[in-house]
Order: sequence, then structure tokens, then C-alpha cells
Amino acid sequence: MRRRLSSPAALAIAGALALAGCGGSGSGGSGSGSGSGSGKAELSAGSAYMPQPVSDDMAAGFLTVTNKGGTADELTSVTSDIAGQVTVHETVDGAMQEVKSLKIPAGGRLELKSGGDHLMFEQLKSKPKEGQTVSVELHFAHSGPMKVEMPVKPATYTPKTGH
Repeated sequence: MRRRLSSPAALAIAGALALAGCGGSGSGGSGSGSGSGSGKAELSAGSAYMPQPVSDDMAAGFLTVTNKGGTADELTSVTSDIAGQVTVHETVDGAMQEVKSLKIPAGGRLELKSGGDHLMFEQLKSKPKEGQTVSVELHFAHSGPMKVEMPVKPATYTPKTGH
């Protein structure tokens, strides 16, 4: 199912996404997938952050999932205690669209970054502030779940290192 966001809140988020830049290196958590060996996905996460939300009920999240294994996987869902739901979005021709999953190629990576694929935290239970950390759990088609800590950065944060 794909859903286009066109509400004023979505437009505010889109503006924040444009200002936020793409994720840098070194922040965020890491985890492993379903084991080692070239026949399986070997997943880790990094460069995680959330720009401080500009809306009371929505926020965006960015990170990079790296797959050092020999088999592709897919990010299928994300959960977090701070939101009623977290949806996975891709950006096509400048429009955000909800998708069921995003592919993580074997020997490659999935970059969730401003202006591109990203996470949307909807129905926020509290509005995270700069300096706080948001916990998320990534769920995959073939690998086990992975917990990631996302530091909350200023709404206009631009990482020093790009993708």
C-alpha cells in the first residue's frame, strides 16, 4: 500500500527533511543479522539521528543499514515507544510514499536520508527534544530484529559527513 502525505504537517516535515541533510557516520547503534557467512545477510546500523520534530504529531528518522553478507534482506517495519506507528517511506519525484519494505542489497547498504528514503514517526506520544535519544527496533524479512538508538539533533541539522 502506498499513501501520499499532503497535510500541512507533512509539508512541514518535508521542509525539515530538506533542511536536515543526510546521515553522517559514527552515531547510532549496531546489531547483527541472522548470522555470519556469505550465504546470509550480515546487518549493522549506523549514522542514526532524528531531527527535532517541527510538528507535534510527526517526526522523521534517518540511518544507514549496511549488509556485509552475501544475501539481500529487506527492512519491513520499525517500532518505537515514542510513536503510535513508524512507517517506512521512499521519495519518488519529490513525493513521499509509504512502502511495505525497502531492500538492503547483499554487500550493499540502505541509506535513509533527507530528501530520500526515510522513517516517519506518526502519532507521537511525546515530542523528542534536541539532546534526547529515541530507541527504535528495526524488523527485517529474513534477519532478526535490531535495536538502534537515534540521537535527537536540531531541526536544521546537517551531518558533517555525507553519504
